[in-house]
Amino acid sequence: MVRIRVLVVDDHRIFAESLAAALAAEPDVEVSAAGSGPAALRCLERAAGEGRRFDVLLADADLGGNLPGTGPAVPVRDGDADGLVDGISLVAGVRAAQPRVRIVVLAEKDDPRRAALALQAGAAGWVAKDCSLSRLLTVIRGVLRDETHLPPALLTGVLRELTAARRHRTESERLVESLTPREREVLRCMVAGLGRKAVAERLFLSPHTVRTHMQNVLGKLGVHSTLAAVALARRAGVGPADLSGDVVERGGQLA
Repeated sequence: MVRIRVLVVDDHRIFAESLAAALAAEPDVEVSAAGSGPAALRCLERAAGEGRRFDVLLADADLGGNLPGTGPAVPVRDGDADGLVDGISLVAGVRAAQPRVRIVVLAEKDDPRRAALALQAGAAGWVAKDCSLSRLLTVIRGVLRDETHLPPALLTGVLRELTAARRHRTESERLVESLTPREREVLRCMVAGLGRKAVAERLFLSPHTVRTHMQNVLGKLGVHSTLAAVALARRAGVGPADLSGDVVERGGQLA
């Protein structure tokens, strides 16, 4: 018999242990539980190292009590200052580190926006915590067949959210494409959190030239602040400048 290895991640210990016990009663299911995002990531990494990878991750949407979806995907070993990793970030982190693991998000209530965020992060399902065991098992077995599972009541709202996100991304990408190569490099520095002086030092430009580039970036993107420019850049998929290596572009080559 092929056994399905499931990892339950929930910071409510009684719920996690109860769900794990219920799933373990199934003859073809093997279950473990973790009480936090970092603990789950360590468990996944350890299992992969032993050649016993998990097949499905059941993740609490409200893990850690944070507001999911507002930050970038977390690296495999990181959490916030309190060692927390929120549910949506956990999805993104696991998908980046172990893409073969299928992820189902467990939620207290239906929320189209957060469900859409979960799908965008790489989740394959969104189910209510109070759903029946048979329904949860159907979802678990379904995602292993590369199916996507959402409650019927959420479909319209999730499709609306995904369509809006795609439209915003397309428009953001068009605006970013209007920038010159140098302006894009300045934008990447802005995304990395560098101020005008730091950007000038990194790109070997004068602060006055950087100021001009930043003003041009804001104007072409149609925004009025660095924060808004960074938000638009992230929607367009623009990542931060790599601050670990040396800068190879110099002077006025791209200015």
